[in-house]
Amino acid sequence: MFLLRCVLAWLLLIIAGLVEIVFAISLKYNEGFTRLIPSIISLVSGGASLYLLILALKFLPVGTAYAVWTGMGAVGVAILGVVLFKESVDLYRIASISLVIIGIIGLKLTDKN
Repeated sequence: MFLLRCVLAWLLLIIAGLVEIVFAISLKYNEGFTRLIPSIISLVSGGASLYLLILALKFLPVGTAYAVWTGMGAVGVAILGVVLFKESVDLYRIASISLVIIGIIGLKLTDKN
C-alpha cells in the first residue's frame, strides 16, 4: 500500500508540473487577463496545478515536491518559449535547462519515498 501511495503521489506531482506549464504559457496569451478564454485557462490550470501539488504533498517531502514542481514548470516553459515564441537558443540556456533537469533527477534519487 505504501508503494502505491508513493507512486500515486509522484504521478500527481508530474501531472501538477505539466498543468503548471499550461498555466505559465497561458499567462502569455491572456494579455493581462484581458482575453476571456486564455484568462479562464490561466485560472483553472493554476488552481488545478496547486491542488494536485497539495495532494502530492500528503506523501512527499515538501522540499523535493516543490522543487520538482517548479523545476518542471521552468524547464517546460523555457522549452515552449523557444518553440512557441521563438526565444533564443544558446549554449547558456541549454546548459541552464540541463542543470535544472539534473537537479530534479538528483532530488528524486535522494528521496526515500
